[in-house]
Amino acid sequence: MRKKSILRAGAGLLAAALITTSATTALWAGSLNGVEGKHGIAMHGDLKYPPGFTHFDYVNPGAPKGGTVRLHTIGTFDNFNTFIIKGNGAAGTGFTYNSLLSGSADEAFSQYGELAEEVYMPDDRSWVAFKLRKEARWHDGKPVSVDDVIWSFNTLIEKGSPFYRFYYGSVAKVRKVAERTVRVEFKPGENRELPLILGQLTVLPKHYWEARDFTKTTLEPPLGSGPYRVKSFEPGRFVVIERVKDYWGKDLPVHKGNYNFDTIRFDYYRDQTIALEAFKAGEYDYRSENSSKAWATAYKFKAVDRGWIKKEEISHNRSSGMQAFVFNTRRAMFKDARLRRALGFGFDFEWSNKNLFYGQYTRTHSYFSNSELAADKLPTPDELKILAPYKGRVPDEVFTKVYRAPKGGGPRQIRKNLRAAGKLLKEAGWVIKDGKRVNARTGTALAFEVLLVSPLFERIVLPFAKNLEKLGVEVRVRTVDPSQYRRRLQTYDFDVIVGGWGQSLSPGNELRNFWGSAAATAEGGRNTIGIQDPVIDDLIEKVIAAPTRKDLINTVRSLDRVLQWGHWVIPHWHAKYDRVAYWAKFGRPKITPIQGNQFTAWWVDANLEKALKGKLASAKE
Repeated sequence: MRKKSILRAGAGLLAAALITTSATTALWAGSLNGVEGKHGIAMHGDLKYPPGFTHFDYVNPGAPKGGTVRLHTIGTFDNFNTFIIKGNGAAGTGFTYNSLLSGSADEAFSQYGELAEEVYMPDDRSWVAFKLRKEARWHDGKPVSVDDVIWSFNTLIEKGSPFYRFYYGSVAKVRKVAERTVRVEFKPGENRELPLILGQLTVLPKHYWEARDFTKTTLEPPLGSGPYRVKSFEPGRFVVIERVKDYWGKDLPVHKGNYNFDTIRFDYYRDQTIALEAFKAGEYDYRSENSSKAWATAYKFKAVDRGWIKKEEISHNRSSGMQAFVFNTRRAMFKDARLRRALGFGFDFEWSNKNLFYGQYTRTHSYFSNSELAADKLPTPDELKILAPYKGRVPDEVFTKVYRAPKGGGPRQIRKNLRAAGKLLKEAGWVIKDGKRVNARTGTALAFEVLLVSPLFERIVLPFAKNLEKLGVEVRVRTVDPSQYRRRLQTYDFDVIVGGWGQSLSPGNELRNFWGSAAATAEGGRNTIGIQDPVIDDLIEKVIAAPTRKDLINTVRSLDRVLQWGHWVIPHWHAKYDRVAYWAKFGRPKITPIQGNQFTAWWVDANLEKALKGKLASAKE
C-alpha cells in the first residue's frame, strides 16, 4: 500500500509541535541556508523522474477526458469530515483535496511537487521547506496559502484522528519564511522519511473551517483544491463527485493522465453479496473483487461469456502487508504468547485454500510479505547485529529460526497440530475439565468472540472455531453492521477481529501507530493488538532513522522477526495480483507499476461505451 493511502486513512505534549505565524516570521525570511530547491525528494537514492518530466510512465498522457464511472462501497456515511474519528466518512472525499507533494507508483517511496512547486531539504534532513505554487487555488477561487498549510497541520494534530499525532510526532516547529514558503523543523534524532510524509499533508482551507467546528461531523460538502468536488449526495445512499473543469492542477506532471472521468458516483450497498448482484445487473461499472469464492464461481454469466464484462488479474510487486486474526491483548487471556501461539494451530490454511479459496492464495508469514522487506530466511549478520542488544528480551527463535505459520492440510495434520496446541495450553495453565478448557487457577473457561463486519468471513471462521472446539475452546462468531463495528474497533471493544496493516515499500513513521506503545491506549488508533513492548518501540525508531535502503531493509526484517515470534496474530493469506471486473467501456494504460493497478489512470473509451450500449440494447430486443 502506498504511503498516501495509508495517510488518508494532551495539549501539553503537543505544544512543542504547534505552528505559529507571528511577527517573528519576518526573521525567517530567506532562511533556507542556501539549500537548492528541487522538484521532488526520494526516501533513498535518486528520483526516477528528472526535473521537467511531463508525466509518470504508467499513465496515458493523452487519455481522453469525459464520461461517468459508477463505483460501489459498503455500509453507510454521515460525515464529509473524514479527518476525525467521529461518524462514517463519505466515499470520494479524498479526490477533493491536494497535498504538498504526490507520490509515484513505480518507486519505493518518492514524492514530487503538487501544491508545492519546490521542496528544500538539507543533507541531514533536519528540516524541510515547501514553496507553494502561485496558481494553486481553492474551488472558490481563493489562493492556497502558507497560512492554510499552517492551520491544517495544527488542526489535524490537535483535533484530527490520533493517527496524525503519531505520524507527525517528530515535528518540532514550523515557520512561515516567505510569502509562499513554509519551513518545518524536526526534533533531534534521525527520521529520514519525515520530509516526505510532511509532503503528504492534506492541506485544508483555513478561511472555510474557521467558521465551523472541525471536531464535529458534517454533511456540508467540503471545500477543496483537488481535481473533483462533491456534486450531489444522499446520506447513506450515494455520493457523486464531478471533475473540476478549470482545475488549476490539471497539467501538473503528477496529474497528467490521471483523473479522466467527468463524474464518479459511489453507491452504498448493505453487503458484498447484494453489491455483486447489482454489478451483474449493470448498476455500477467497476469492481475490485476480494472474495476468492466469488472470483471462482460468481462470474459465470452471460455478460462475462459475451465479453461485455472483462475479468482480469493484474499482477503487482507491492508488499502485501498482514491480514490476520488479531488478538486484543488488552484482554487478560491473550497476554500469554503461548496461548496465542496455541490458538494459531487451530487454523488450517491449506484446507481453507483448497476447499474455500479455490487455491488462489499464498499463506502469509511476514508482516511485509511479497517484498524484499520480509524476514523469510535466517537472519543475516547485519540483522543479527541489529538484534543483538535485545537478546534475552525477545524469543530465542528470533535469532535461530525462520518463522512459518503452522501448516495444515486436512484431518491428519490438524490432529497433529491440535496435539501441539493442547501441550502449549497446558503449559500456559489451561486444562480440560468436564470437556471444557479452563484456567487451572481460576476455573474460568477459555472462550472468546470473533467480531466480523462482513458475513463473507463466517465460512472461514466457523471451521477454525470447530477445530478449537476439539481443544475445549469456545469460539463465538458475531457479525455486526459497519457503524457498530467501527465504534467497537475505536474503543477496542473486541476479543478477536479480522484485521491487518497495509504496508508500503518504505515503511516508517506509520509503524508507531501500528505497533507503538503510545498508540495502544489512543482511542481510534491502529494498534488494535495493544502491543506495549520497548523492544518493538526501539526497532520502529531504528526503521524511521535508517539512513540507506540497505539499512532500512535490514531493520525492517529485524522488526518483522520480533513481531512474527511474538505470535500477536494468526496470519492469513495474500494474492500477488489485483482481481478486477469491469463493464467493457474502459481504456487503461499499457504499463502496470510495481504498486499495482492504478484506476485513477483509466478512462472511458467512447467507442467501447457506444458499442457496449448497442450490444445491451440488442440483447433486450
